[in-house]
Amino acid sequence: MQKKLVSLLIVLVLVMAPLLAYDTLEGTIINVSKYGNITIDVLVSDAQEAGYATGDIVTLTAGSWSSPAPIGTSYSDVDSGSPIVRFAGEYIEAAINYGNFAKVSGTGTGSPVTIEMLEKEGYADEYIIRHLTRTENREDYSSDEVFANFRSVKAGDIKENWLYRSCNPALGDSRAPYADKLAEEAGIKTAINLADSQEALLGAGGYYGTLVQNGSVIALNLGVDFFSESFTEGLNKGFKFIIANEGPYLLHCNEGKDRAGLSAALLEALCGASEEEIIADYMQSFANYFGTEPGTRQYDAIAKVITDFLSNLGADDDTTIQEAAENYIISKIGLTKAETDALKESLT
Repeated sequence: MQKKLVSLLIVLVLVMAPLLAYDTLEGTIINVSKYGNITIDVLVSDAQEAGYATGDIVTLTAGSWSSPAPIGTSYSDVDSGSPIVRFAGEYIEAAINYGNFAKVSGTGTGSPVTIEMLEKEGYADEYIIRHLTRTENREDYSSDEVFANFRSVKAGDIKENWLYRSCNPALGDSRAPYADKLAEEAGIKTAINLADSQEALLGAGGYYGTLVQNGSVIALNLGVDFFSESFTEGLNKGFKFIIANEGPYLLHCNEGKDRAGLSAALLEALCGASEEEIIADYMQSFANYFGTEPGTRQYDAIAKVITDFLSNLGADDDTTIQEAAENYIISKIGLTKAETDALKESLT
């Protein structure tokens, strides 16, 4: 009986062995987005037929660069600065959350890419925690403000009803009209648009379109790598625009949660906000869009973006959050001490 059992186990292993082997996916980069995300000429459907799925961990090799990376659908499925293989469209994409994949990997259109299974379902639990879903229907949200992710920033010494953040009033999606209406009701006089180019706003309508026509909107067309040179150069222009123009101010990207979230966090830190206030404001966007609640593993995983962000600014036991923000604005963004003081004065 024991010999038969052993024989059966051997047969099962031999039968299952081919199922546990996954072909290496080989392709070429066919597109690089303005954010540095790459598109590979490998169909998601072909990868799925080969046994690859969200929640798996793979070895991603692009050119001479290589790293483990999970398969997911959203950039926020990984921590800030981490790579991800995205199954979100027809073709496989690779990106770095809050980073520029093409720049980090030193690749471009035509570069070879391989994807090899490293650990089947090795990221499955984390993927479930992080996976964010939402709808585009106003009736699924408790208010216009929640739907448009529109709110006044209430942190540190920032003047009440003076600095606002929201989704993009000019994006043309279902949320944009609500953001536009709320911006008008708030009396917004100056807008800092982190997502669009100035040319993209030429046809903007509504109240926001009036601000554009009056020269009261600066469009910075920034990527998502906050600590990159291009981003800091953009913030230099945006912060000087705040200094030179009147409030109330509106700060936004497309969703108002990532680029706008970290930019708002920097301004909050400059104006004396605590870490708790900065985290709460950043996470409010995720509550608005996805219903993410404090005390959950999902909330804690996303909130780590802010604690990492403050560390990258230089906040530690010897340097306060406000000092770190001021030092960063002067040393990295390039404002003078007088301009940094003027920025703070414009908001408080």
